[in-house]
Amino acid sequence: MNRVSKISIFLCILAITAPVLPKERTIELTLHSAVRIAMDNSYRIRQLKLGIDRTRYWLKAERAGLKSSVYMNLTAPEFSNLSEYKWNSTLQRDEMIRQNTQKVQMDLSIRQPVILLGYPTNGYLSLNNTMYRYIQMDEGEQDVSYYNRYFVKFEQPFFKPNTLKNNIEQAELNLQRQELNFLTDQVSYLNTIADSYYNLFRLTYLSIIFDHKIQNLKRVTGFVDRVSREDTTRSIEAIQVQVELANAEERMLQNKSELRLATARLKQTLRIDTEDDIFINPVVKITPIEVDLDQATQYGLTLRPSMRSLDNSRRRDEIDLENVKGWNSFSMNLEMTYGIEKQDETYQYLWEDSENSNSVTLTAYIPLWDWGQRKARIEAYKLDIKSVDLYKEETKTRIESEIKNAISNLEEYQTRALNMQENLDMAIEITDQSIVMYQKGKISLQDLLQNISRQTDTELNFLDAYLGFRRSLLSLMTNTYYDFENQISLLDQFKMNKY
Repeated sequence: MNRVSKISIFLCILAITAPVLPKERTIELTLHSAVRIAMDNSYRIRQLKLGIDRTRYWLKAERAGLKSSVYMNLTAPEFSNLSEYKWNSTLQRDEMIRQNTQKVQMDLSIRQPVILLGYPTNGYLSLNNTMYRYIQMDEGEQDVSYYNRYFVKFEQPFFKPNTLKNNIEQAELNLQRQELNFLTDQVSYLNTIADSYYNLFRLTYLSIIFDHKIQNLKRVTGFVDRVSREDTTRSIEAIQVQVELANAEERMLQNKSELRLATARLKQTLRIDTEDDIFINPVVKITPIEVDLDQATQYGLTLRPSMRSLDNSRRRDEIDLENVKGWNSFSMNLEMTYGIEKQDETYQYLWEDSENSNSVTLTAYIPLWDWGQRKARIEAYKLDIKSVDLYKEETKTRIESEIKNAISNLEEYQTRALNMQENLDMAIEITDQSIVMYQKGKISLQDLLQNISRQTDTELNFLDAYLGFRRSLLSLMTNTYYDFENQISLLDQFKMNKY
């Protein structure tokens, strides 16, 4: 086998065994797809989702407090071998007593919060069992006794904050706040991606505008060359066209460079593989939109997270005020037990001839003087609520003003974009007619070049008006959290994964 054959076989084996590299993708971007890709790949969005899941578990834990809990306390064993003074009622004096005891005790409880009509009362009802084995050692002898008690226990505080209800509501408010923050960050992220997307849209559309000018100038070049050959006095016209063409091509090259850099930055923002190819099809679509100011304002005040966050903060402050009112204030606690018990020296007899065992305890805490500490705390928390109310009123006024300005901008840019679209059609028609008239010698080259430049200026003005229309529509959407173009709220859009 010659050397060439060996090399051929080696290359074939290498081609077969070599790993297949993934092909690069070509991705056509729209604003919706760009935002969706960004959110799917964003670490920030993932962190926010984890925060929501964590808060849901905290809420689940608080709600689980409304259900029965079972627990056991086990002391096994407890030794006591020491001397201490104890009162001797017979001698009417303290005397030193040496103790040597052993104790094994078990407490089992099934505890259930008391709920009336779905409302937790902050009280608890429990079923309990206490059992122990007690040994006293005296000069080598053991005195063994057993104790067993079954009882129902009811505990109910009065004139105290309902901590069980408040803790559950606090957890619900925490979850709501996390979801509102998540929605706010999503819309903020949407704005960031939209800025990059519309910048790439602008550069892509500029390439089309510059290409239009280049093609128009190339159409003129052939006529100008023929005219300059026929009439040497007009040779300067060919030079003028070449200069205009060179300038247009240079602007095209500059725009391509900016487009390449903007594409690379957007890839990095979207966390797309650098080998992938992304592009935008700059389709211009203007659908006239009429927005009612009162309806838009209503959307802004009800859907916008800032207002709902302030309602959330106010309720949290109200719960804090309720809790602080219960601090160092008059309160009572009722504790009742009812059951049976038995103490015996023999374990087997613990369940025979048991005796009733019950108790009622009512305790009260009565504050007498605290130098105004509790009152000052209450006033401080009341001022927190007033501060939230003032900020809420300020936010409402600001939102109404922002929505009004957004609607005005939208109407202005929409009118400009529609007018410029009509002007653009006329400018293109004028350019085509001017080229024909120049061929017939009815207009000068200067007039022709001026009309070509006028078409370019019109296209640029139309692009600015259209992007102003799209950005003002985006601004109205982020101010109201409602997509007037698709007639859907942003919350529903995110839920349906349309962004």
